[in-house]
Amino acid sequence: MVGRNPSPHLRQKLAHEPAIDLIGWVDDVRPFIARHAVYIVPLRIGGGTRIKIYEAMAMGKAIVSTPIGAEGLPVEHGRHIWLADEAEPFAEAVIHLLQDRAARQQVETAAREFVERHCSWDRAAAVFADICRQVAEG
Repeated sequence: MVGRNPSPHLRQKLAHEPAIDLIGWVDDVRPFIARHAVYIVPLRIGGGTRIKIYEAMAMGKAIVSTPIGAEGLPVEHGRHIWLADEAEPFAEAVIHLLQDRAARQQVETAAREFVERHCSWDRAAAVFADICRQVAEG
């Protein structure tokens, strides 16, 4: 598990789980994302941007998130990402994507294509140029 400021409760709970590494904050998440087949975002509360999901999508990873974890992102459940709010459906989605390589690859491809189409530097520059042009034209 990689993430900023894991709670003492989480640290204590996972201290006796040898199959789970609680890493905490890292300078670069890409090596951790690259090593795993499915990226999970089990957020129950949250705020701020959802950059972590776009990072995993850009790396072509299948993602399972809670709706809160992907809140505000224009992604489609079952196409770019799998969403589940309760523990059992969340775990089932993760297991399904781990076991069904074809389903996982469909999500990986759609996620990567979404980011390339909507979140690339070229796309951001085009949007910025359009806004500047509109402002200049009054």
